[in-house]
Amino acid sequence: MCEQTSPNAASATADSAQGDIGRRIAQRREELGLTREETASRAGTAPGYVQYLEEQSTAMPGTAVLIRLADALSTSVTALRGGDADLPPGVGRAALHPELVELSAEECRTRLSMHGVGRIAMDTPDGPIVVPLNYTVIDDAVMFRTAPDAVPATAVGAHVAFEVDHIDEALSQGWSVLIRGFARAVTDPDAVRRLTELAYSGPWAGGERDVWVRIEPADITGRRIAVR
Repeated sequence: MCEQTSPNAASATADSAQGDIGRRIAQRREELGLTREETASRAGTAPGYVQYLEEQSTAMPGTAVLIRLADALSTSVTALRGGDADLPPGVGRAALHPELVELSAEECRTRLSMHGVGRIAMDTPDGPIVVPLNYTVIDDAVMFRTAPDAVPATAVGAHVAFEVDHIDEALSQGWSVLIRGFARAVTDPDAVRRLTELAYSGPWAGGERDVWVRIEPADITGRRIAVR
């Protein structure tokens, strides 16, 4: 898998969290755009304790504290403990009054540019296939790295679709963005160097993945599920 733009302070905080519970608290807090102070106020605890939980691998908060933190972060104790790590997203029940809302092109680009993992759909000699990969958005185009003999490399020179989404299990809502465009290999040494410098992270899949691919969007659409 591949990557996205330069790291920000929020992701650095999550990276500094040592314990599994701490990483999940930090990640969920940052997803909601909350500071430690705001999280502590919601949970009825001290900001210093939230920092301790996020940064100490030996931190073992009690059930009562986890319940308050889960409520403050609109999630569950099971999620903070990692009990749902192997479950596919979206196993929760639908909300009572959901509404499907079309996203504007600007809203789509905003969500797309948050980097992370997306899914590319393409034709292969064995038929259509969809694979996940890390990506980055640079100059309004989706960029990803792959290996020359990996499946995503077959996207070069072809029309493809690329999708990203987010699901909030606790609130039974989420969004998805779909782009369609043409995939081209980036071979210019200066351009490759620039992409490598701007990449958000290294490929999760590891290994030698030095083929950069650019998807220039021909159209972009998106939807979100809102709860009324």
